[in-house]
Amino acid sequence: MTQPSPEHAANRQLADQLRAERLSKGIQHFIGGEWVDAVSGQTFEANSPVDNAPLVTVARGDERDIDRAAQAAHDAFQEWRLLPGKERRAVLHRIADLIEKRSQEIAVLESLDTGQAIRFMKSAAARGAENFRFFADRAPAAQDGQSLPAPGFVNYSIRQPIGPVGVITPWNTPFMLSTWKIAPALAAGCTVVHKPAEWSPVSATLLAEIMDEAGLPKGVHNLVHGFGEDAGKSLTEHPLIKAVAFVGETTTGSHIMRQGADTLKRVHFELGGKNAVVVFDDADLDKALDAVVFMIYSLNGERCTSSSRVLIQEGIYDEFTARIAERAGNIRVGDPLDPATEVGPLVHPRHFEKVCSYFEKAREEGATIAVGGEKVGDTGNFVRPTLFTGARNDMQIAQEEIFGPVLTAIPFKDEAEALQLANGVRYGLAGYLWTSDVTRAHRFAQGMEAGMIWVNSENVRHLPTPFGGVKDSGIGRDGGDYSFEFYMETKNIAVSLGTHKTAQLGVGKAPAIAPKEAGE
Repeated sequence: MTQPSPEHAANRQLADQLRAERLSKGIQHFIGGEWVDAVSGQTFEANSPVDNAPLVTVARGDERDIDRAAQAAHDAFQEWRLLPGKERRAVLHRIADLIEKRSQEIAVLESLDTGQAIRFMKSAAARGAENFRFFADRAPAAQDGQSLPAPGFVNYSIRQPIGPVGVITPWNTPFMLSTWKIAPALAAGCTVVHKPAEWSPVSATLLAEIMDEAGLPKGVHNLVHGFGEDAGKSLTEHPLIKAVAFVGETTTGSHIMRQGADTLKRVHFELGGKNAVVVFDDADLDKALDAVVFMIYSLNGERCTSSSRVLIQEGIYDEFTARIAERAGNIRVGDPLDPATEVGPLVHPRHFEKVCSYFEKAREEGATIAVGGEKVGDTGNFVRPTLFTGARNDMQIAQEEIFGPVLTAIPFKDEAEALQLANGVRYGLAGYLWTSDVTRAHRFAQGMEAGMIWVNSENVRHLPTPFGGVKDSGIGRDGGDYSFEFYMETKNIAVSLGTHKTAQLGVGKAPAIAPKEAGE
């Protein structure tokens, strides 16, 4: 039996310690600055993806817990909204400092909770801290507007926080995505009720602890655990919640929109994707190969921006797919706490079964499983990185979001067919393009139906740029000032300079009205 590396052993030791000290106590809600059980007293179990054994007991919230949290957020909003931006900036920077200080704890807990390889979760804390610092530095100017002079008037606009907001986050990279939503909301002056995914509740609790330790006033951030059908639904319907930011599956997004309709909630959705990476025969194929393999097999393939369809020009299709298969076959699947592991277990047995169901669908549809297409081991939710070749765009494996380490390879003849294939799905989150033809790169990128396009690159985030999708992949944009457009209302104020002549009604004596003659 191979001895674990020193780093692996240290990660495992910390994991055991955290399970004994932290997770054995269970997870509560955080409402109004206090850790509390669910009003009902009910709990649920979250399991480890490694062996599906119980990991932690979690308070199960319902409409009563959501109501308490929404009321706490509403009460705290009255002061938080008036706090000067530079003071909010200071609080958010303290949060970032504490995230960095506890980065190893965050990484280990995230791996335990989600099955993500720790080599990627090491960056979760760094990115979370970066999100808080980025929006902290924009907090002082968040309310700034424009000067819009007109004849006889001084017009100017300001922005004001919309109010308490609901934030519903997914299970794939929960810590980072929670900071990506919560940081701009707090910087804008909003208060938050956060409902994390029930499959990965652990790091949300850690983030709440950090924000409380950093001095965030009570009630500004509230955390309620639970399931979508009770806690989630109650959050999206609550009249005190003015907006809902949601990251997750497309069907759930449509439910949230319906649930929030009666209270006219503003919604921001980052939803599903079936993103295409298009490889032309003039591309730098070595770099393209690295990007294709990384963007589908990293993070267990559980990434909204993953390039899960690779469209390859016919002349290089066989060679390029053979190279992908070789790389995929070499990917190390195993314990997520092992720094050598590249793909860990999928987050939950239900998701594991969904991903594995596509192996048989591929065979039924006539595609070839070039590599993978099987589970790994007898316990846990481990799947072999998989490549489907000989696929067509009308197959389920090319149309449906699998959300696992599974890539579908489709050949194309020319640019026109490539664009048709790339756009031939209901999703439109991200797209990737590899070519040495600069003119074609611009032309093709502008023709792709996706909210974000990377040319000759994998997904490299730049925080000031807009992040979001089109079609069934979402509504709205995150990043930079785009986040404030969601969390804030724009108000126009018009001040007359005294030269404006107001129209008059009722000036002078009204003409007499003759009495009606008898019989009229």
